[in-house]
Amino acid sequence: MVQSSPTSFRKIIWQRLIRNRMAMAGAAIVLTMFLLAFFSTFVPRDPGAIDIAHRLEPPSWQYPLGTDDLGRDVLTRILYGARISLLVGFVAVGIATMIGIVVGALAGYYGRWIDAVMMRFVDIMLCFPTFFLILAVIAFLEPSIWNIMIIIGLTSWMGVARLVRAEFLSLRERDFVQAARTLGASDSRIIFRHVLPNALSPVLVSATLGVAGAILTESALSFLGIGVQPPTPSWGNMLITGKQTLGTAWWMSAFPGLAILITVLGYNLLGEGIRDALDPRLKE
Repeated sequence: MVQSSPTSFRKIIWQRLIRNRMAMAGAAIVLTMFLLAFFSTFVPRDPGAIDIAHRLEPPSWQYPLGTDDLGRDVLTRILYGARISLLVGFVAVGIATMIGIVVGALAGYYGRWIDAVMMRFVDIMLCFPTFFLILAVIAFLEPSIWNIMIIIGLTSWMGVARLVRAEFLSLRERDFVQAARTLGASDSRIIFRHVLPNALSPVLVSATLGVAGAILTESALSFLGIGVQPPTPSWGNMLITGKQTLGTAWWMSAFPGLAILITVLGYNLLGEGIRDALDPRLKE
């Protein structure tokens, strides 16, 4: 029986992904947000520049998305806010993924009491509502973008740990792992060189969806006033600013909210598409 090579397997996954229109739409949104965040550095307007003479101006040719209560350009602030949201999303998910991989790998590979202790700790962490746990921790710390990223990461790794553990339990008794043990490979080499690369597929999906969750969490914290602090533009603190004038200046809330909606939708569509592409039950 001829087995598919890794190259052909990756090709099959890629073909599945590009045929998925929703996944491609999500990828286009994600790429667009990356480009907007990158090129926001070259925007001529200062996102913090106050111009009272042009405060609360509706969308126009001069200000495509209008101005806020201090005369600041809403479009410029949304572009700068994209950098903050993407930075929070990727750093927080990176922290959560690293912790989850280590915990899940150790629990799944060694099993027995190590698995029992680690999984009970995961269960305890899951008993606490994540958002309220974040609120409790932030209450004792100074609100800042770095604290937000670290706290979101430290409270979001449990799902990744469970996914990695499940994959390790399935893979640790495979023939290639037994062969590596027979050849005298160390546990660390078996874990990180042989088993982990074969267990990363669900982690990739979880990380993609996790970015959307981290962006939502940061926006919610900033909306409550305990996230990214003004004058640094963030989609969340732009929403809370717009709430004061929602009846007369709808654009101050509508456009930041739309940016959050589109970005989160893009990551969710891309994550779902990657999950479908990696599903071995799907036939060609």
